[in-house]
Amino acid sequence: MSKNRHFGVGIAGCGWVSTQYVPAFEKNPHTKVVALMSPRAASCENLAKECGLRDVKIYTDYGKLVDDPNVDIIAICSPQHLHVEQAVLAAEAKKHMVVEKPIAISLEQLKILRDAVRKSKVKTVVGFVLRWNPLFETVKSLLREGALGDVYYIETGYNSHIAEWWTGWKWAKTKDYGVSSFLVAGVHAIDAARWLSCKDPEKANRITEVFAYSGGHRYGKDLEYYGLEVLLAKFENGALGKVNSNFDCASPYYFPITIFGDRGTIVNNRIWAPSKFPGQTDWVTIPTILPDTADVRHHPFEHEVNHFVDCILKDKESHCNVEDAVNTHEAALAAMISYSENRPVKLPLLK
Repeated sequence: MSKNRHFGVGIAGCGWVSTQYVPAFEKNPHTKVVALMSPRAASCENLAKECGLRDVKIYTDYGKLVDDPNVDIIAICSPQHLHVEQAVLAAEAKKHMVVEKPIAISLEQLKILRDAVRKSKVKTVVGFVLRWNPLFETVKSLLREGALGDVYYIETGYNSHIAEWWTGWKWAKTKDYGVSSFLVAGVHAIDAARWLSCKDPEKANRITEVFAYSGGHRYGKDLEYYGLEVLLAKFENGALGKVNSNFDCASPYYFPITIFGDRGTIVNNRIWAPSKFPGQTDWVTIPTILPDTADVRHHPFEHEVNHFVDCILKDKESHCNVEDAVNTHEAALAAMISYSENRPVKLPLLK
C-alpha cells in the first residue's frame, strides 16, 4: 500500500460483474483500479473505456497480475471454474481478495481454497452482495432489535430462467463447469437463508444438515444438470429452512423471502411485528429496494467494497469472508449428495 493510503486493485475477468466492481473501487477513497486482466486484451480495453479508466495496466496472463507489486487487492470476477486456482495464487502472493461466487465447484477445491486463505491470513470477501441489499439490512436490523423474536423457519429462493441472455451461459450450463443450479447462482439463496435467520448483526447461521431433491424440465435439453434444486436445512440455532434454486421457471426473476419468528413474520418487504408496531392491524409494507432482478447494476457492490476496504484498514475479518462462505458452499454440494443418494447429509463436510 502506498504512502497516500491507496490500495492498488487488480480486476481478474472483465465480464458483466466486473463492470460494477471497477466503479465501486474507484469511488472508495482508499482504492484505485490499477490493472485489468482477461485472456482477451480487447475485453480489458473495452472495460477500461466503459469505466473511464486511464493509465491502467492490461494483462492477458493472470500470473503477471498477481506479480504486479502495485496490486494489493484482486477482485476475482472470472468464470467460476477458475476461481480456486486464481484465489490460491492470490493468497500465496499475500493479496487481499474479493472472490465472486461460487468460490469453488467441488469439495476438494473448497478445501484447497480455505486452507490457502488460512495459511496466508489475507483478508477476503465473497460476492454475496445481497447482504448489503437495503431490504436485507432492514430485516437484519429488525432481527437484532428482537422484533421477530427467535426465528424458527425461513424460506428463500433464487428463481431465474438463466439462458443465452447471460454472457456466462456457454460454460455455466455444462456439468463440468457449472456443476449445479445451486452452485451457479442459487448459493445466493442459501447465503440469504443463513444471514437472515441469525440475530447477530455480524454473523450468519450455520447449516448443520441438508436433505434435497432435484427436478425441473430442462435437464438433458439445454442444461447438463437439473435446473431445479430444493434443499431442506437444519440450522445450528434449531431453525429449519427451505431453499430452492430454479433455472426452469417460466417467469421473470424472483427472489422470495419468508421468515417466521415466535413474535413476528416477514414476507418479502411486508412485516407483521406487533411488538415493533403497536396496534398493528395489517401488514406493514417497507418501501425499500428488493432483490428483484438479476441485473448486477441493481446490486449494492459499492457497499460490499466499502465494507471490505474497511476490514482491511482495521485488520478485521469480514462477516462474508471465505471461512464463512465454506458453509454455504458445503450446503450446495451436500444437496447434490443428498438427492443422488437419497439421504440426509450432515455438515460440515470439510475437516
